[in-house]
Amino acid sequence: MSVATNLAEIPVLLRGETVMVTTWIDRWDRRRAGTWLLVLVTGAALFGAAIGWWRAPLQALFTATKFPLVLLLTALGNALINAMLAPLLGVNLGLRQSLLAVLMSFTIAAAILGAFAPLQWFVGWNVPAFNLELSSAFLGYRFMQFATVSFIAFAGVMANMRLLPLLRAHAESDGAAWRVLFAWLAVNLLLGSQICWMLRPFVGRPQDPVTFLGAGLFQGSFYETVFEAVRAVVLQQAEVQQ
Repeated sequence: MSVATNLAEIPVLLRGETVMVTTWIDRWDRRRAGTWLLVLVTGAALFGAAIGWWRAPLQALFTATKFPLVLLLTALGNALINAMLAPLLGVNLGLRQSLLAVLMSFTIAAAILGAFAPLQWFVGWNVPAFNLELSSAFLGYRFMQFATVSFIAFAGVMANMRLLPLLRAHAESDGAAWRVLFAWLAVNLLLGSQICWMLRPFVGRPQDPVTFLGAGLFQGSFYETVFEAVRAVVLQQAEVQQ
């Protein structure tokens, strides 16, 4: 099967057609899996470049390189964990099936993010450049964080929802399929967010020089950053209203 033929199957994957998707996870096809990886890397790289361009062209290159790696590492970790969780939660998926199912979900998410790349770039184009001399310097940066996290969360949820019929086809009950779906989403959040924090695939610390990784990889956490972002925006809006 040619790459062009496999690419023509991507719309079927995006629609989550149960019969075809079930067939794909029951039979390993190296070229099809390679096509999914190609779509995953391309979509993630486009979205990553759109994120980093707000900071600098070099940051766009770094982010386009690191964001696909974040998705691939998260997909691998998620597949291993879900291969253990799925049977316990009532869904009959083996390691290979779990790996292919998770790879399909991340391919869908990356395709959605690739489509969101122009919108992410538009957001960055309209957010003021970072300037430490301004009292509101971090406001644009925080807004970029919110927009980026929102796009990624939407893509992740939609990608997993597309595979819900697949889980139902292998589940003991509808409740078991939903339990595995929530487990997928939870692992994506917990594992993916911390991988993001360590690899710094986004715009980095805008007050520091552009670097590939930067210092302090193991300092703080993703959740602490999100909390601080929410607090900063709330305080900023309160000051404006006063």
